[in-house]
Amino acid sequence: MPLHARKGETMRHRWTRIIGIGVAFALLGAACNSAPGSSDGGTPTTMPGHDMGAATSATAASELRSNLNLLLQEHVYLAAIATNEALAGRTDGFTAAAGVLDANSDDLIETFGSVYPDAEATFSDAWKGHIGFFVDYTTGLAEEDQAKADKAIADLQGYADSFGQFLSDTVEGLPDGEAVSGLILEHALTLKAVVDAQAAGQAGPAFAALREAAGHMHMLADPLAAAIAGDNGLEGDANAPAAGLRSDLNRLLQEHVYLAGIAAEEALAGRQPVFEAAAAALDGNSDDVIATFGSVYPDAEATFSDGWKGHIGFVVDYVTGVATSDQDVMDRAVADLLGYVDSFGQFLSDTIPTLPGGEAVSGLIEEHVLTLKATIDAVADADPEVFTKLRTAAGHMHMLGDPLTESIVQDNPEAFAA
Repeated sequence: MPLHARKGETMRHRWTRIIGIGVAFALLGAACNSAPGSSDGGTPTTMPGHDMGAATSATAASELRSNLNLLLQEHVYLAAIATNEALAGRTDGFTAAAGVLDANSDDLIETFGSVYPDAEATFSDAWKGHIGFFVDYTTGLAEEDQAKADKAIADLQGYADSFGQFLSDTVEGLPDGEAVSGLILEHALTLKAVVDAQAAGQAGPAFAALREAAGHMHMLADPLAAAIAGDNGLEGDANAPAAGLRSDLNRLLQEHVYLAGIAAEEALAGRQPVFEAAAAALDGNSDDVIATFGSVYPDAEATFSDGWKGHIGFVVDYVTGVATSDQDVMDRAVADLLGYVDSFGQFLSDTIPTLPGGEAVSGLIEEHVLTLKATIDAVADADPEVFTKLRTAAGHMHMLGDPLTESIVQDNPEAFAA
């Protein structure tokens, strides 16, 4: 990763202004429990004061669905980052990415083990084993060792069969092992398509395949969450429309951070074609975020779109300033982003009456901006913790997505009635 000069202390001080973060978390995040990249722990809960017969996204089953989707989508993004680093011969980058991928695996294993403790060790061995098979496949491509690559594919096919049967045997309510194995094999094949495109130096197809592979994971996470919730008597319905909105919105917000972080890294490294492909994938994500919001608030969709896409432009401006060591450009980007934080938070509060005041919402949006900036700075400073900071930034997004979802549901109860 390239090394750029550190920014001045004035810049750092201007970025430390967090608008009422403590108040925002108290108002918006009190009911939010652990999610990928967070450290608060605990078990799924519901927001206090809700009539449990009414539409709500704040149930244990809904939280499980969201968290499983986030962890499985994150697995794909981190795996793709690691394979890209490996194929490019960036050993330090691969080691760092692999370490963060291990942390994701640990969280996923812990989530499964919290409800099936007797099966946790088997789950762990199989899950970490399939990551090893992908490392073998990537190594085979890098070394042009077709026999090694072929063996890795055979191992992944065997993993799909055995792991699918294990899940079906362990989680009552899942379909037969063959059906589950098919979903797991599809995960392996879609991620293989990403690695193949990376190895071929095809940036556009690689990012298209990456979004497809990440998007496929809900096909596994959704039925798995519903079966686990039913098997363990978790409160709520994992298949309820409100639970679907919570999961979908959180997945899109998490993906936004990963694609923005990847795009920033490629830009700062001067890999222009890869940056352009990442930026195109980020645009696709933005279109999906905007469409999701617009499906509930069509009259506000255009304003939401302008604000959302505008803040991405300000981030690009900041990255450009870092890359060119242009303090004026960085300062202007900072001012623009701080203005966006205030205005977009107020817009959301005005549009969704069940949200608290704009200042509280702005605090959560500013925390997103700050954690993403920390990732960009880590790239510029060749910080070995860059992927950890990227995961932290992505892990924060449920702190915005969870309360935003519940406010939307409470504002539109008929649309999200189970």
